[in-house]
Amino acid sequence: MNCTTDVSTAEGALAAIEDGFHFLSRSPFSCRKAAQGAHGPLLRESIISLGASGYVALFEIDNASSVTVLAIRHQRESNYH
Repeated sequence: MNCTTDVSTAEGALAAIEDGFHFLSRSPFSCRKAAQGAHGPLLRESIISLGASGYVALFEIDNASSVTVLAIRHQRESNYH
């Protein structure tokens, strides 16, 4: 890959993550519970699509108007489960 491709790829990933956060700000309870709910109903995951794969944002619902994003992982990371 050349530098131009890398920048375009990064810009596409950033746009997808920003769109995912916008969705998350509107509907955090529509996202799946993390670890099948083993850590309570407020720890959740949001799928952020990007092409054939994407990202998963792990977050916690703080209150009716606030969430805290704890991690963002690419779906194809070697230690992703």
